[in-house]
Amino acid sequence: MPDKESCSRTAAADEPLEKLVRAGLFMDLLILVPETIAVILSGSATLLADVIKVANEMLASVFALMVIRRVTRGGKFSYDYGMGKFESLTRIITGGVMFVSLCILFAFTTFRLLNPEPFDTDAAIIGIPLMILASVADSYHWRTYYRRAQRDPSPIIEAQWRLRRAKTFSDLLILFTLIVSVIFASNHLVEYLDPIVSFIIIGFLLLAGYREISSSLPDLFDKTLEEDLQILILRELAGSFDRYHDFHGVRSRRSGRRIYIEIFLGFDPEQRAGDVQDFAASLKQSLESQIPGSVVSIVLSRG
Repeated sequence: MPDKESCSRTAAADEPLEKLVRAGLFMDLLILVPETIAVILSGSATLLADVIKVANEMLASVFALMVIRRVTRGGKFSYDYGMGKFESLTRIITGGVMFVSLCILFAFTTFRLLNPEPFDTDAAIIGIPLMILASVADSYHWRTYYRRAQRDPSPIIEAQWRLRRAKTFSDLLILFTLIVSVIFASNHLVEYLDPIVSFIIIGFLLLAGYREISSSLPDLFDKTLEEDLQILILRELAGSFDRYHDFHGVRSRRSGRRIYIEIFLGFDPEQRAGDVQDFAASLKQSLESQIPGSVVSIVLSRG
């Protein structure tokens, strides 16, 4: 009989995706407002870096919510390829915004490193409890999204669990920085700790922005299937070479979580239509069972 913990994990994993994203977005907003106040009061480069990082991640979550609402609330058959393209495009926009934010943050942090200021306890008074709350919330969402991605993978869920993982480590790093700054507040070297940790968070932003753009561009431009999938298709066709007359090529495109594959085959004019349909259906079923998320179409073609 399953225990309460495993039941709660299953319930969280089965929670509607839109509700999960909205909950994460609301939690980010609750943290962003007081953290922004802490930045204004203390001028902390570390907290400013986190504010910019959280704002960018909220933008990514807003885009994800737009895609989810569009898909789940009707009209998803009007843009079979378009919604996947929109999903990839929003990730590229998010990555671009991250790079712009990174440039602004880099300039500010460099200035603070060259002109260090004494540590302000206002940052710790507001920041420490905030980072404890944020690390717990982000860790929960990270695990929840990861379990959902294992069961029902998609680019949105993949991006969300990676985002929450990065946020968890960033929260813990900032929490550690604030605690160390309070303990060693009298040491002048603490003045350099704030901008140094800010540079580490800049690294998180740089990596996240690069991943968003690099992982979305190939799908947006209909990159061909990976070589191992192409070999799988050719192997399947080679095993049934006597059931069709000509092979005119394969065309594929990605749209979000789906891989659309079109196989162009020629058949003997004397071949019975029923035999052609049976072969097309069996080939489609075989390939779709071997390539997760694929939609295979067999297209009758002449040379």
